[in-house]
Amino acid sequence: MRAKFVIPALTAAAALMLTGCVDNSATAPGGSESASADAVVVKKDDAIAASLPAKIKEAGVLNVGMANNYPPNEFKDANGQPAGWSVDLTNALGQVMGLKVNFDIGTFDNILPAINGGKDDMGMSSFTDTLEREKQVDFVNYYLAGIQWAAPVGKTVDPDNACGLKVAVQATTYEDTHEVPAKSKACTDAGKAAITIFKFDTQDQATNALVIGQVDAMSADSPVTLYAISKTDKKLQTAGDAFEVAPYGMPVAKDSEFTPVLQKALQALIDDGSYGKILSKWGVESGGVKSATINMAAKG
Repeated sequence: MRAKFVIPALTAAAALMLTGCVDNSATAPGGSESASADAVVVKKDDAIAASLPAKIKEAGVLNVGMANNYPPNEFKDANGQPAGWSVDLTNALGQVMGLKVNFDIGTFDNILPAINGGKDDMGMSSFTDTLEREKQVDFVNYYLAGIQWAAPVGKTVDPDNACGLKVAVQATTYEDTHEVPAKSKACTDAGKAAITIFKFDTQDQATNALVIGQVDAMSADSPVTLYAISKTDKKLQTAGDAFEVAPYGMPVAKDSEFTPVLQKALQALIDDGSYGKILSKWGVESGGVKSATINMAAKG
């Protein structure tokens, strides 16, 4: 999730009540109510498990900070349990390391403080690896995501020429704090009308706003937009191609002994094909990586 840590106030327009036009219910592809029903099962790697830091090894539990409101990456299933391809991937990582996974569900902006405070061992919440965040934590990179706009079917919207349009975003995401504001500033600098940014607490609210015609377009991370389009019964379409592709990363405490272990666990899943199966299950394989890396933002 391309987000900063201060949640700005919602616009008055975004506070309007929305009707439930989007089928954003938490179901895994194929209609199962829970991702666990057809989860990928992997074997424990004894060598990787043996290299775990003593604190985690003795506890036998992997505490993972997550904000479960960003489908299809991480969200709540029909029973209120964590679901999504990020959840499946985290559970598979736990299996490789021989650990029980405990999802510490909270707000996105509290995840990094929880990691640095020792409450959580890692985070898994669609964090975009940035130089700013690398000052606080290290990242094990696991996916490449871009920004993808959507518009109503039949409506032509150019993200690079959106002056005067109304655009929905999820509050605190990179699209809210950086991408769309920068586009709006470019408009006003050129003497054109600004983009009106509608900010919503959750992505399904932003998608609903587009479906009901409250806004002209929406902007979100590419897997999120594509999933939202798939859940709107052919009411929405992509607007342009994905751009600003950047790595997602699992945040871990700075200079933690756990970071290289997590990297090895992810690489094991990539090598044995489990990683690819998880991404394919959710239809997000286009952003898959071949190597587990650390702090890609710093490496350019």
